[in-house]
Amino acid sequence: MAFLIDDEMALSGCHWTRDAGGMSAPLSSTPRTTLTRLRERARTDRADLHAVLDAGLVCHLGFVRDGAPVVLPTGYGRIGDTLYLHASTGAGYVRGIAGAPVCVTVTHLDGIVYARSAFHHSMNYRCAVVHATARLVTDPDERTAAVRAIVEHLAPGSWDHSRRPTKREMAATAVLAVALDEASVKVRAAGPSDDEEDLAALDVWAGVLPVRTVFGPPQPCPTVPAAMPVPAHVAERAPA
Repeated sequence: MAFLIDDEMALSGCHWTRDAGGMSAPLSSTPRTTLTRLRERARTDRADLHAVLDAGLVCHLGFVRDGAPVVLPTGYGRIGDTLYLHASTGAGYVRGIAGAPVCVTVTHLDGIVYARSAFHHSMNYRCAVVHATARLVTDPDERTAAVRAIVEHLAPGSWDHSRRPTKREMAATAVLAVALDEASVKVRAAGPSDDEEDLAALDVWAGVLPVRTVFGPPQPCPTVPAAMPVPAHVAERAPA
C-alpha cells in the first residue's frame, strides 16, 4: 500500500561521491542499500544526502541492545562525511554501542498526497538512511569540534554567542561518530499516482496538502532583562 512510509523508504538508494574533477562517481552498492522498489525515487548524489541531513534537526538512531531493537531520537551535526550524535555519558547504551552497527535516519514530511483511491494515498518526503559502525569520540579536539557542530546545527550562531562548555560539562557529554560511507536517499515529490481508470470514473478530489515546519516568535526566558533585544542569530530564524 502506497501509504506505508516505512515500506517506501526502507533500504534504498545508491552511493555517490565527488572525484577530483568535481563530477559525481558511483560507489559500490551494498545489500543494505540496494534499491528494491520505486527506483525513480532514489537520489544518487552525495550532495542530496548532505542536503537532507543539513535540513533536519532530529535524527533517529537505531541499534540492538540486549537482543532487542531500540530507536532513539537525538540531536546531531555534520562535519564533511561524518555525522556526530549527542548523548550523555550517563546513558546506559553509550558504551555498549561503540563499535556496534547502527542505523541513523532523518526524514522530512513535505506533503500528504490525497488520491482518488485509498490505496494510492501517500506522502511526499525526503529521507536519508545511514548504515555504519558507531565510534565513540575520545580525542579532545574532535570532541570539541563535534559538540560545536551539533550546537551550530541546532542553533546557528550560538557557539560564539553563549558560554563555551566547561571541562565538567564536556565530561558529561558523549559524542558518537557515524561515517556517511554507506547511505541512501529517497525522495517523493509528486502528485497522486491514481490508476488510469479512476481518473474519469471517480468524482473524488485528489492533490497534495503541503506540510512545512516553521519557527514562531522568540519567547525570552523570564529572567532575561526586558530591555535586552533578541540576538540577530535568533531573530533571523523567526517569522518576519
